[in-house]
Amino acid sequence: MNDDAVDEGRRRVLTVATSVVGAIGAGFVAVPFLSAMEPSARTRAAGAPVEIDISKLEVGQLIRVGWRGRPVWVVRRSQESLDDLGTLKDFLRDPDSEESIQPKDASNSMRSIKPEIFLAIGICTHLGCSPTFRPDIAPSDLGSDWKGGFFCPCHGSRFDLAGRVYKSVPAPTNLEIPPYRYLSDTRIIVGEESSEEAV
Repeated sequence: MNDDAVDEGRRRVLTVATSVVGAIGAGFVAVPFLSAMEPSARTRAAGAPVEIDISKLEVGQLIRVGWRGRPVWVVRRSQESLDDLGTLKDFLRDPDSEESIQPKDASNSMRSIKPEIFLAIGICTHLGCSPTFRPDIAPSDLGSDWKGGFFCPCHGSRFDLAGRVYKSVPAPTNLEIPPYRYLSDTRIIVGEESSEEAV
């Protein structure tokens, strides 16, 4: 038997063994590194869908919930408020919500799946302040054409009860409508849509 042949065989065995041990070692190093890059359970929970019980939500009332670190408003609109929405078109920057973010199921004049229940992310689209809920009709500080809605005290942006922005205010777009769907007549889940695409 040739010594060169024995050495060549040993080299192959040692090379393969070293490669295998190196690959296993790289795996042991990579697993903790890659798992450290995954979001924590707390972070995943912060983005998780949120269930809302609206069984006690009265007409004209607003409730707030948190979702993904942002406030979500839920308002039960009166029939009078719904009727008033149709009269505001000439005062609004984007009355048909063509430049707005909302789920496909809420792409309508009411910007909601069910007309009487309105959901929106409670952050002004100008600089991120939180507007106040102003359901009162024609208050002295907002004028006789005010039919109820949301007023941003930071820079004066105004939104109607469908979250549509008025003309001549700093906010460039309507309030964002989060993805949501109904689990029942009294339960809503925010963070999931009933249809696949958002508009």
